[in-house]
Amino acid sequence: MRGSADAAMDLAAAMRTTGAVRAFRPDPVDAATVARILDLARFAPSGGNRQPWRVAVVGDRAVRRRLRDLAVLGWREYAAHLEAGLVPFAPGPDGRPVEGPAPGIDPAGAHRRPTPPPFVDHLEGAPVLLAVAVHLPSLAVLDAGLGRQSIVGGASVYPFVQNLLLAARAEGLGGVLTTFLCRQEPAVRALLALPPDCGLAALVALGVPE
Repeated sequence: MRGSADAAMDLAAAMRTTGAVRAFRPDPVDAATVARILDLARFAPSGGNRQPWRVAVVGDRAVRRRLRDLAVLGWREYAAHLEAGLVPFAPGPDGRPVEGPAPGIDPAGAHRRPTPPPFVDHLEGAPVLLAVAVHLPSLAVLDAGLGRQSIVGGASVYPFVQNLLLAARAEGLGGVLTTFLCRQEPAVRALLALPPDCGLAALVALGVPE
């Protein structure tokens, strides 16, 4: 059918052109557009169809600035690992998760050292900021207890984030999934009144691509 072929081509184009966009024009994005994006994204698959994602649309300027400051700290720790030739916070050779940064990385020193990326340093200026959290008791974590870094739980939230980006693309917007902010989850929890049974999964920035 011609209609099916056209739809398939549109999907292929969307998948090919939904890259990571980190520079935005100042054009505002109205609330109705954000609502349409969220409404489409919610059809993402999740374990048991429990849809454990929770989203905060962050509009308050002071909160945005504080989130930027916290994300900068996460970025600087990330950059310190890269400068040392390391994969940031990667599991050890045995696959077990590591507690904190790699040996030889000083988080406090990294926090004080400017490593300016324009995107993170001006994150509060993104037209749309979405803090994506996940309700932890709803996650089906089938790799629990294997003695290695767990990854399966993410399957119930990151398809939703990808749907966000694809839905934004359909609206003529671009965006990017970031996780620098997750390094400062306790501060974010207090700032956004995140319940204790939820964990921060991502901060998504959206806008008209520059």
